[in-house]
Amino acid sequence: MDNIRRVTLQDIDRVVPLFDAYRQFYGQDSDLAGARRFLTERTEQGQSVILIAGDDTGFAQLYPSFSSVRMQPTMILNDLYVRPEARCRGIGAALLHAACDVARDSGAARMSLSTAVDNSAAHALYVRAGWERDAQFHTYAIAIG
Repeated sequence: MDNIRRVTLQDIDRVVPLFDAYRQFYGQDSDLAGARRFLTERTEQGQSVILIAGDDTGFAQLYPSFSSVRMQPTMILNDLYVRPEARCRGIGAALLHAACDVARDSGAARMSLSTAVDNSAAHALYVRAGWERDAQFHTYAIAIG
């Protein structure tokens, strides 16, 4: 599937409903205006790379980061979502492949992601795409705001 492309400011309204559905999948209330504002800010400030499937059925968002240990740039695949009715058609795999291309082209040494423990469909997709679960590190989080 080669209809994955990078989102520009002109495309924000196409990705907003996908981003909003993604947030709802993770238990957040719908907020289309907030989603539009958030995505516009990330794009205007060059803080993320957003990819969208050409038929508006899925998106991915990557954030640049760094590895102090490797002393190299990395990328975080923070968001990946495919509409439920479009799943099992290769869109998620195509988005993963395109995300890896973006990371590679940016000079990143590696890419990481995390997903909910109970998201078995996502786990299966990542394994099929060649991703490996990190056995060296546990991820922790704390709410600070």
